[in-house]
Amino acid sequence: MEEQTNSLKKAARIAGLWYLLLVIAGIYGLKYVDSQIFVDGNTVATTNNVLSHEFLFRSGIFSAIIGNFIFLFLVLALYHLFKQVNERQAKLMVILVILQIPVSFLIELFNFTALMVLKGDVLKTLEPAQRLDFAALFLNIHSYGISILEMFWGIWLIPLGQLVYKSGFIPRIIGVLLIIGGIAYMVSSFMFLLFPVYFSFVSKFIIVASLGEIAIMLWLLIVGAKVKKG
Repeated sequence: MEEQTNSLKKAARIAGLWYLLLVIAGIYGLKYVDSQIFVDGNTVATTNNVLSHEFLFRSGIFSAIIGNFIFLFLVLALYHLFKQVNERQAKLMVILVILQIPVSFLIELFNFTALMVLKGDVLKTLEPAQRLDFAALFLNIHSYGISILEMFWGIWLIPLGQLVYKSGFIPRIIGVLLIIGGIAYMVSSFMFLLFPVYFSFVSKFIIVASLGEIAIMLWLLIVGAKVKKG
């Protein structure tokens, strides 16, 4: 029994470590890099930032790519942790993550293409103004893609939240928070697609979506898995 408990705690902490790395990659790429590069409503300033901070921009693309590999390792670690709870739901969780990884890679291609256009490495016959317009188009497609990708970010949290709730070795409240977070991500994506006028208002509350993820990351890292003694 003690050996099984220790094995469970080890698996939980490994998953927690992958989750921490994923959060770090996400904060760097989606928060820090974007805040340094993108200027709302100012295409010229944004494209100038892409060129003047090229390495930073490239590092954001790199962090997104690495983040997807981390995401894959994370969900496999979570599968190993939760397959004993409900193997079917654990497999569904893995499938939902795997489905979104190619989409994420594709989205990052638009950022990279925007950089190539601005540097004149592709579409070399374009006038400077046309080059700027094309680069802005690719950057906007990337931005729109991220908003759509939020649907994938949300849907995989539903089976994860259910597994946490049923597990018995992680507090049920964390499972509830994960499910609420998953729904919040999906609502944000739906609003972007169907009611874009209200998207900016709804997106202010997207922080709710991250509460469950932060909670489970910290629990897995610090506590691991708290097994009740029978």
